[in-house]
Amino acid sequence: MSPPRPSLALSGAFSEDHAKAYDTQFSALSGIQACMHLLTDAYLSPLPEEARILVAGAGTGAEVRYLAPRHPGWRFTLVDPSGPMLAIARRHAEAEGFADRCSFHEAYVSETPVEAHDGATSLLVSHFLTDAAARQAYFADIAARLKPGARFINVDLSTDDNAPSFAGVMGLWMDIFRLGGQTEENRANYLNAYGKQFAAHGPEQVAQMIEAGGFTPPAPVFQAALIRGWTATRA
Repeated sequence: MSPPRPSLALSGAFSEDHAKAYDTQFSALSGIQACMHLLTDAYLSPLPEEARILVAGAGTGAEVRYLAPRHPGWRFTLVDPSGPMLAIARRHAEAEGFADRCSFHEAYVSETPVEAHDGATSLLVSHFLTDAAARQAYFADIAARLKPGARFINVDLSTDDNAPSFAGVMGLWMDIFRLGGQTEENRANYLNAYGKQFAAHGPEQVAQMIEAGGFTPPAPVFQAALIRGWTATRA
């Protein structure tokens, strides 16, 4: 039986217009992105000099642009169902001189060849999968394309919306968006979508899904307001 398809049509959601604006629309979060990339580099850096890295939900290729010049022997498999987003990633790779170390797949991870990678990243991707079975299947699809012991870092929007602290954390998140120039209407739309169109699972649920997908119990290694990160290895 094929795994459930994502509950959000990602390839349609990330259209050409959205792709063009993607790298700038959340500029207020650039400091958080820098920390995510630093953690990713630190966690994956013990991998071999000629490691293969699976980049699930590669988008415009931000983490590859960070990692490629630091690890000149690494090769990257960029996977994203959005053609416009992946096209931007390819243009960045060509302009910055590492396209020959990349393969590009306009697809879901489940649709890519089952090839052994030494490490994988999934940064701000799986929170779009609001169906629990589909999300766990996504992690399993990543695990199936990794060597035993391969390193995996996952970062997503996730919080316990039943916790007393939720209002304060979300308030801080909205303040970050406000400082970044997001309008009151945009912030209201985000609040209405949170927990419905994305980020429908709490941190404990996400960790359980990662483990059930074929990884060691994930270690919580990062939090910045609503963004949380975990590291694990292929079981």
